[in-house]
Amino acid sequence: METTSIALLVQKLKNAPQSVLERVIGYVDALVEPTTNSKPYILSKKQQQILDNQLNSDKTNYTDAETLYTDLKSKYEL
Repeated sequence: METTSIALLVQKLKNAPQSVLERVIGYVDALVEPTTNSKPYILSKKQQQILDNQLNSDKTNYTDAETLYTDLKSKYEL
């Protein structure tokens, strides 16, 4: 980062309240931490294969969510 950018940041934060400084520090920490691409779940090989196969499937075979919702409301008189 250039010295002028750091100086500008220091100037802007010079009179900032502690809560703002803590938020800025948290933001900077999040930026410099290595990103992990871990999922909070585990799929079986079969489940992963099903998902992978859907990536290149024909989208015309699917029903629009709004259309499905409208049809269900009409069918069950909701």
